[in-house]
Formats: sequence, structure tokens, C-alpha cells
Amino acid sequence: MTVDVDDPQGEGPAEAAGRVPEGNLALPQPLAAPLPESSGGGVADDVPLRSIVLLVAATFGAGMAMIVPMAYSLAVRLDQLAPGRTEALGIVLAVGSAATLVLAPLTGILSDRLRSRWGRRRPFTVIGLLIGAVSVPVMALAPNLSVLTIGWTLSTVGWGTAAASLGNWQADRLPPHQRGRVSGLTGVTMQVAPVVGIILVGLFRDQVLVVFALPAAIGVVLVIAFLAVVRDPDSMGMVIERRLTVGGLLRSYGFDPRTAPDFAWNWLGRFIFFSGLTLTTSFTVFFVAQRLELRVPDVAGVLAIVSASSIVTATVGSLGGGWLSDRVGRRKPFILAGAVLFAAGCSVSAFAHDLPTLMVGTLLNSLGIATFSAVAQALLLDVLPDREREAGRYMAIALFAQKIPGVFAPVLGGAVLAIGVGAENFTALYLLAAALAFAGGLLISLSVRSVR
Repeated sequence: MTVDVDDPQGEGPAEAAGRVPEGNLALPQPLAAPLPESSGGGVADDVPLRSIVLLVAATFGAGMAMIVPMAYSLAVRLDQLAPGRTEALGIVLAVGSAATLVLAPLTGILSDRLRSRWGRRRPFTVIGLLIGAVSVPVMALAPNLSVLTIGWTLSTVGWGTAAASLGNWQADRLPPHQRGRVSGLTGVTMQVAPVVGIILVGLFRDQVLVVFALPAAIGVVLVIAFLAVVRDPDSMGMVIERRLTVGGLLRSYGFDPRTAPDFAWNWLGRFIFFSGLTLTTSFTVFFVAQRLELRVPDVAGVLAIVSASSIVTATVGSLGGGWLSDRVGRRKPFILAGAVLFAAGCSVSAFAHDLPTLMVGTLLNSLGIATFSAVAQALLLDVLPDREREAGRYMAIALFAQKIPGVFAPVLGGAVLAIGVGAENFTALYLLAAALAFAGGLLISLSVRSVR
């Protein structure tokens, strides 16, 4: 397999290889033409049910492997290595997210241009699996915070690459009328996967290696099943008339919002929403431990109960929102509704000091996240620029909206928790998250023009 990254003799006019969208800063050396369907480019006919089922299963596995450490396992290991240092979790998570900011666009761009008999996306999925598997013993056996940070960085880069490749496959293959439904299915799996993962690892909460290894093992099995059965067409015949220069590669990390305003507004709204979401998810274990006066390892049982209860709301939000948005041909009302529900859940949680109130807040959060995520993902596919040539690149840029908050939000959250005197100020943290989430949904609903 080959990826062209050599410096060309010269850029030449874009017209020589098919017109580039005006203002595209990323690839001054574009592909010659959209790939034929047999080569993995363009949007094919309806994706068959078997492929969708395997895609959903693979997304479930990758989501479990990627989110369970962030939601539970890292906090448990951190409590062993540095008891009482809640803010250190924010630093560990931020470093991992920073690494994905650098690598996610690179892998997306290179996969767009990859020529291999195994297709454009599959090799990067395999690479991600291998890196994710290597991270398990590093995190589980880390003797200090530095090694734990290295392990988490490997984990988030590896599983992030695998998950992004699955997303790129969707961008390549799904026709418009399947995007809402499939986004709903994959969205609900991303909600359910960490719930199932936490329930499973809660059975082994005193066995650190199992707590890290079990979600990863499930992820490896399910993603391999997808790779073994679902076809990623041979891209050896793909013609690239302009090689990618180093300068072009660096420029590809950005885009001109004036040439793709709806993509830009959707990106900004998602960025604001996920900033609020990341504030809460980064410290969930410590939040529950404080409000219910529990030891950190004992939070797994409570999280399992609360999270299991949210499976229904996550399913309703993802499948209902995705299906209805396809059915009625509207995305923005569901996105705003999801943001409002999540903000309401955060407001309830901000003042919760008992399990029933925590469950109400969590259920509202789950319904809101699921509705917003599923429909916002479908809207992203609707407004994706230059789909035939650069789907991987723009999907990677879209991922920035989730990854950049992962860099600064945990650090910001640590600072917000320090406001006041005494115990961590989770009330302020959750109210800030509510405000950001609502603002993000409102921005998308008011600013995106080409999609209703």
C-alpha cells in the first residue's frame, strides 16, 4: 500500500485535476476526480443490513474500549497512585486529547489518499487496534502518573484512530436517507457501550489489569469482526494527480469557513456543546463519590445502576432522534431539544445530594446527549464539504470539535472545582456545563442554513 506525501514539481492549477472548492486551504494538490464506487469513493447504494449491524457492533466495541478508561478506570488507578489529587485526572485526560488533535487530521488525510488492496480505511483501523491493545498493560501497570499519562495517550490515539476510520467508512458509503438512522444506531451504541463496560468492570473492580483489559478485548473482537466481513473496496487504482506536500499537509489541519459556512457553524456549535459535556464526564467518578460519600472504587456499583437506567433514554434519544429527523426531513429542532435536555440534566445534578436526584439528572443528560449527538452527526454528514475527495480530512476536522474540549475542559474543570472553600465545587461545574451545552445547540439551530 502507498500514500503519496512527496513534494511535487509544482502545484499547478486546480482545474487540471478537477475543480477544488474555492478557498480550500488544505489540499492545493487535489485528487484527479472522485473515486468510482468500486474504488471506495463517492456514495454507494443503500448499505445492506449486515454491514450496518457489524458497523454498530464495531462502534460499540471501540466506544467501550475508548470511554470506559476515561469514565472509570483511570480514576481508580489515579486514586491508587495519587490519592486526593482530583485535578491530576484533568491533566492526564488533557495530554491524551492533545495528542489526538495532532494525529487525527493526519490519519484522516492520509487515509483519503491511501492506495491499498485492502482499501483506504481498513489499514488505519488495524493500526488503531494495535496501538489501543498496547496501551492496556501500560495503564494497568503504571508505576506513576507519567507512565499512566503515556498509557492513556496511546489508548486515546489508538482507539480514536479506529473509531475515526469507522466514521470515515460511513461518510464514504452511506446515502443521505440512511444517515440519520445509522447515526442514531451508532449514537446509541456510544451511549450504551460505556454503561455495559462499567457494569462489567465493576465485577472486577479490585483487579486493575482486568478493569483495563476487558473493555479493550471486547473492542478488538468486535472491530475485527467488522473488518473481516465488511468490504472496503480496493483503492490501488485510485489516481492522484498531485502529490501532497508538507506545506499542504500542515494547511490541511484548517479550512476556510467562508467556503463551507454550514460546516463551520455546525463545528462551532458542537465545540461549545462538547466543552460543556467534557466538563462533567471528566470528573463523574469523583462527583458521585463526593455527593454520595463513597470511596472511589465503590462508585462502580452506583455508576452501573445509574448508567443502566439510562440505556432506555439513550436508546430513545439516539434512535428516536435519528429516525424522526430522517422521517420529517429536519435536523435542527432535534439538536436544540437535545441541548435543552442535557442542560436541564446538568442543572438537576448540580444540586443533587442523593441517589434518586442523581438518577433524574443522569437520565435527562443521557436523553439529551443521545438526541444531540445522533442528529448532529447526521447533520455533519449532510454538510460535509468535498465528500468524494476529502471525507476523511473533514471528518477529522469535525472531530476537533470534540477533541479540543478534551484538552482544555478538564483543566478548566479543575479550576472551577477549586472555586470557594472546602469540598470541590461541583455545583458551579455542572451549571457551567449546562450553559455551554445550551449555547452550542442554540448556535447550530440558528446558524446552519442549508439543512432544516
